Amino acid sequence: MSRHLIVPVVEGHGEVEAVPLLVRRIYAELLPDVTVVVNHPIRVKSGSFVSDELYFRRYVAMAAAKAAQGNGLVLILLDCEDDCPADLGPKLLAGAKSVRPDVPSMVVLAHREYETWFLAAAESLDMGLAPPDNPEAIRGAKEWLTRRMAVPYDPIIHQASFTSKFDLRQAQRIPSFARLVRKLTCGNLPSMSGQN
Repeated sequence: MSRHLIVPVVEGHGEVEAVPLLVRRIYAELLPDVTVVVNHPIRVKSGSFVSDELYFRRYVAMAAAKAAQGNGLVLILLDCEDDCPADLGPKLLAGAKSVRPDVPSMVVLAHREYETWFLAAAESLDMGLAPPDNPEAIRGAKEWLTRRMAVPYDPIIHQASFTSKFDLRQAQRIPSFARLVRKLTCGNLPSMSGQN
């Protein structure tokens, strides 16, 4: 049984709890023979991380230093909002590789928001919802959820809870979530040093 260390870089308070849970679920459901160790995420300000080179380099270096301690990798997982993921993703990956070429990095951008993945698997949230036709075309996934909930959606309150139950296979019908699953399960993640 192999073990993998992942050090996430995220932008939201809700993702600090939700992303490790999501990564562990993906491994448990799709790669049950692989043990994953997910470091406590490093939270960044998305605008600064994307547009301020010194800020970007500082936080990538911090994540890479943690990953290097256990032969792990850095997972940069951000909302791409209105940016084109095909442009922003490779730019961020190239930047991360320039900071620490010795530490593997991967970039996954939720198109448009992390909550878009909940919309793709809305029927699995136990709220009697049907998924919209094209979840990634919706600008305002949080608002979409709020309009259908008894209380307003709050990432700090709901993101981890929804992450624990949304159907991973249903969510893979949208490209950005399928990309996350593919990158995490592709088999080329480094094993933790001294572990097999």
